Amino acid sequence: MPPFLRPIQRFFSIPDLRRRFFIVVSLVTAARLIASIPIPGADAANIRSFLDTNSAFSLLNVFTGGGLINFSIALMGVGPYITSSIIFQLLTLVIPSLESLSKEGEFGRKKINQYTRMATVPLALIQGFGTLTYLRNAQIISEWTPWHLAFMLIMAMGGTFLLVWIGELISEQGIGNGISIMITTGIVSTFPTQIERSFQLYSAGISSQQLLQLVGFVLLASLALAFIIFMNDGQRNIPISYAKRVRGNRVYGGVDTHLPIKVNASGVTPIIFAVSMVLFPSIIAQFLKQAHSSQVQHIGNVVYDFFANQWFYAAIYFFLVIAFTFFYTFIIFQPKQMAENLQRQGGFIPGIRPGPDTELYIYNVLQRLTIIGALFLALIAVLPFVAQQVTKVQTISLGGTSLLIVVAVVLEIMRQVKAQLLTRTYDTYI
Repeated sequence: MPPFLRPIQRFFSIPDLRRRFFIVVSLVTAARLIASIPIPGADAANIRSFLDTNSAFSLLNVFTGGGLINFSIALMGVGPYITSSIIFQLLTLVIPSLESLSKEGEFGRKKINQYTRMATVPLALIQGFGTLTYLRNAQIISEWTPWHLAFMLIMAMGGTFLLVWIGELISEQGIGNGISIMITTGIVSTFPTQIERSFQLYSAGISSQQLLQLVGFVLLASLALAFIIFMNDGQRNIPISYAKRVRGNRVYGGVDTHLPIKVNASGVTPIIFAVSMVLFPSIIAQFLKQAHSSQVQHIGNVVYDFFANQWFYAAIYFFLVIAFTFFYTFIIFQPKQMAENLQRQGGFIPGIRPGPDTELYIYNVLQRLTIIGALFLALIAVLPFVAQQVTKVQTISLGGTSLLIVVAVVLEIMRQVKAQLLTRTYDTYI
């Protein structure tokens, strides 16, 4: 057997891991079935054509795992829960009571998770109402009565909580984050459809120019995948040394280690923030277009047409991702707190004085890495637009964010699978 297949063989040879794998597969299958149960009152063909022309909502469809394009009970996916998690992650840094709660170990983590689920309810109602209203103004939802609106909101909110529950059950198996795995399977599930559309288009005959465009698309996709894998694993290791301390007859410390800081430390969170900001003016413009005043309607039309311009949308999206990357990274990674923790634990950076000098050193390193990470995320965010403009291939969507999510989740699953094997077999060579 080839060496790269041996870890897979050992994984399935262990009954406990094999049972966990089939549980995860069953739960993911259930999530995909939920994403296929439609809510009555919408035309699926109109939704698909609408998403083909709306880049922002196409990205939202990625995070819903295909629930939006099917207008299913998983209409919002786990989006409200992700938003609530991000909000509480930020609030933990600015509210002292939440910050102290987060330091209380397992109890604090469970308490914050409980608050996160509670906040998901109003966020699901707000996000669901905004999404449904936008789709109704786009002539996708035909029936619009108070009872039907309440029915759709309840079904969408119930689908969100059902997916969150399934995601937590997957995470308990210890071979990947459940929410991320469900989003990834939703992304991968769109690939066969795109390939089929391309085959049907080119089966009647393909010109030399179309063949060249298709080859260019494949090359661009391969380069993008390699670039994402390279950047996702990129990190800067800051050397850390711990001074020796003598207590009684024992010597503590004297260890050399490192502080890892990833190039893409913020993940896809800045992209989620940027999508929300780009969508917000368009949603407001839809409401303004329905106003009775002609002047308000004119403002709504101007704003809507302004953000409907693909070049302007890509430029705004690009700069918003950069701005939110800096904002989120320097909130999550605080150089002052990191320097204080090192000094408290007796650690120091060789050649750098503890205290303010260490804080300034970490700040400069983090700033340089964030510049690279921000440009990386911004390029990945506008990659679908660039790919379609350069290659002219419209039947396959090269979603940079989708590739980033899939690569990150696959690498995380591989790390957790190796960890599970190590705890059971102690094979250090896998």
